[in-house]
Amino acid sequence: MTTPQSERFPDWETLYRQRPGESLPWYYADLDPDLEAALRDHRLARGRLLDLGTGPGTQAIALAARGFEATGSDLSATAVAKATELAQARGVPVTFVQDDVLASQLTGSFDVVFDRGCFHVIDPARRGDYVDSVARRLAPGGLLLLKTFSKLQPDDVGPHRFSPDDIRTTFAPRFELLSATETVYQGTLDPLPKALFSVLRRV
Repeated sequence: MTTPQSERFPDWETLYRQRPGESLPWYYADLDPDLEAALRDHRLARGRLLDLGTGPGTQAIALAARGFEATGSDLSATAVAKATELAQARGVPVTFVQDDVLASQLTGSFDVVFDRGCFHVIDPARRGDYVDSVARRLAPGGLLLLKTFSKLQPDDVGPHRFSPDDIRTTFAPRFELLSATETVYQGTLDPLPKALFSVLRRV
């Protein structure tokens, strides 16, 4: 039996108020290795980049330190405030904003959107809204770098699971799936959950 969406995930604002970012399962201080490989493989070194569901902000900060014009967005105001403090403490210029991808108020377009944990907690009934929203944020030909839990991950606790075919079907025809790599989700869990890292191009 599938767990209802309302019981499957926490209230993100409450979670970020009650727990330090470093204790969360998805916390990873360094640049995600799969993201780093995708940046190298697609020769991405500059441009406007949106980190969706930025959480503790570590990925947006690492990307800004590498030369990207980085924006990190999150549903939680507390997460945004903490990420802003961390960026200021490290002297890295990042714009952090509270925003809901399903009702986004962001303006302008981005060359790259990185999602390391937002899409796979979206209600299945709203996935089409997510796809449309991200497509509007991306410039034509822009890339969505998407990390989700993989269908190879046992049980059904936590985020929804995806296969390459799931990603291809869900994002068509707005996006072309360029690659989908089975990997792991770096963080504080042991063992690390099985993940899928997908690279999609906005059509």
